[in-house]
Amino acid sequence: MDPARPHHRHLSLPTRRTMLRGGAGLALAMGASAASLLASGSAATAQSRGARRPRDVDYPKAEWLPADKSNYTSSDRPSTYTVEFVVIHVTQETYKDALAIFQNPAKDVSPHYLIRSADGHIAQTVREKDVAWHAGNWDYNTRSVGIEHEGWIDEPDKWFTDEMYAASAALTANICDDYAIPKDRDHIIGHNEVPGADHTDPGPHWDWDRYIELVKAS
Repeated sequence: MDPARPHHRHLSLPTRRTMLRGGAGLALAMGASAASLLASGSAATAQSRGARRPRDVDYPKAEWLPADKSNYTSSDRPSTYTVEFVVIHVTQETYKDALAIFQNPAKDVSPHYLIRSADGHIAQTVREKDVAWHAGNWDYNTRSVGIEHEGWIDEPDKWFTDEMYAASAALTANICDDYAIPKDRDHIIGHNEVPGADHTDPGPHWDWDRYIELVKAS
């Protein structure tokens, strides 16, 4: 975990949902069906996740447990920033304590997702359209989805479970598919590989070969 506080932390741009909602009213007034309007306005593309309703999760298997709004920057990705990376983190905290940190307005830190060790349960804490503060580098924050994993990097046998690897890989594969991100180590990176990072997670015991194979197979 690592805060990266932008100078423009309160950036808030009109969302695609807002424009669609305005367009829907006009279309209904003209006698067009809302269903046909939404169908034409939400064609599937590799960079299309920004149009979901506020409390929907971006990944169907995730639970919505939002970070405090002070801990991320509202945006409208991928319209505002192209999503190019997935950044892998390890919390150095328990799932419960990490979630409490992301929900604390004084902490200035958040990922998009948090994965529990024991069963691979996934919490979404920030919408993918928004910029989570996880990488310690504003440029990488704007262009990535951050995934935190419960545990400690020096206790891999205890925390890096099969369930966690499988759940995380499936999530990363889904993100890569939605944003046309290549499923390779140039685009799926550790926090320690972010330029300027002073963190070492996910650490030397994170099994990258296994993880990338799971991502490709998902």
